[in-house]
Amino acid sequence: MKLGSLGFSPDDSSKDPKDPNNPFDFQEILKQFSGLGLNLPGLMASLSGQASPAALSKELIRDISKKFLSVHGDVPVTLASQNQVREALEIADLWMNEATVFPNLPIPEGSALSRRDWIDSTLAGWQEIAKPLVAGMSEAMTQLFEENSGAAEEITIPGAPFNLSKSTITSIISTFMSSMISSQLGQTIGALSTSVTGANDVALPLLNPVRAQLVPQNVTIWGSGLDIDEREIRIYLALREVAAARLFAGVPWLRAHINSAIATYGKGIRVDITAMTEQAQSAIDSGELDINNPESTTLAMSGGLFTPEETPAQLAALEKLETLLALIEGWIDSVVAGAVQNRLPDFAKLSETQQRRRATKSPTQQLFASLVGLEVSPRRTREAREFWNQVAKLRDISDRDAIWDEAVLLPSAEQLLDVEGFLKAMTVPDDLSGLNP
Repeated sequence: MKLGSLGFSPDDSSKDPKDPNNPFDFQEILKQFSGLGLNLPGLMASLSGQASPAALSKELIRDISKKFLSVHGDVPVTLASQNQVREALEIADLWMNEATVFPNLPIPEGSALSRRDWIDSTLAGWQEIAKPLVAGMSEAMTQLFEENSGAAEEITIPGAPFNLSKSTITSIISTFMSSMISSQLGQTIGALSTSVTGANDVALPLLNPVRAQLVPQNVTIWGSGLDIDEREIRIYLALREVAAARLFAGVPWLRAHINSAIATYGKGIRVDITAMTEQAQSAIDSGELDINNPESTTLAMSGGLFTPEETPAQLAALEKLETLLALIEGWIDSVVAGAVQNRLPDFAKLSETQQRRRATKSPTQQLFASLVGLEVSPRRTREAREFWNQVAKLRDISDRDAIWDEAVLLPSAEQLLDVEGFLKAMTVPDDLSGLNP
């Protein structure tokens, strides 16, 4: 989209924004946002005590996610379900000792979570993951105004008893957009709370400290119709939960590494005001959007707020993120298979169910499709699982898990298909005398 389509003209940026002949009209842009439910006085007041206008609202995220959950229901955790979950985690922890070198973790006292508990315990982790997107959005808006605002330092707001500085306007719009991301994230978390089977089911390090926990209500739904003993289903899902927890606790840099990939992506975000207003108008015409309801506004617009520029850096960031997520999922698959051996009679059926779920509505897919438009390919996850299987076969589980020691040791998407070549490149020869000085 060209800036000219918004009434922006870079060639005329030196003109006075108050000049009626100037193609760039701040008042018109602000009027567009006001028509979408942007309450300037309210946002001005909110900025007075806020350190960062781009900060995510934990309260808004929690409120929207729990409103979504209230429609679908939340079953309280009983003493019986606590005992059943604890037993499954203890068995999984014991079996996992044979499958990975990452050490075990204490089983928490409250090892069974309700859906509402899951939202509360993971909320801080979600905030951390979404921060780079808000930063990218804020930077995009700042750049947009700086490049096209002309020489004037203050803008007159129609009907307002005061002028606003450009920096204040940027903060106001950033706050408004931040509330949209908070709303979108709240919707996503609310939806995930109805399907995740454990604290680590999304295959992302959300908890600090890391711990393994299950959501009994969703475990029951996951296994419905399989005609498999409930205890066996619980143990299988507990194995996946314990494997993920050990990985996240044993590889503390993973959280920052994931955030770095998202931050690189976020730097390529641009703000398309025309797309926003067109989408909002369409939603108003269809009755989906009520401009007098701020929550309705943010939810209706959140899906089309950001458009990534397909720059090489951003495409590389998405490739890196997809490969990393596939490596995490694939490692969990491989390690769980090694821990089970012949202990679960219906393991093949359980694994098939997990793969089918991942291909259609996995928690990771839902999250990243919503936030960054990333589709995590089931094929890439299968390649990662086979990669970890082959490394353990050609070497051992200790060498396999040592690949997680540093981010630079992880294979690229291409290296997943050439395990022997990857291991050869990783091997330092015993005799270095033949190397050039």
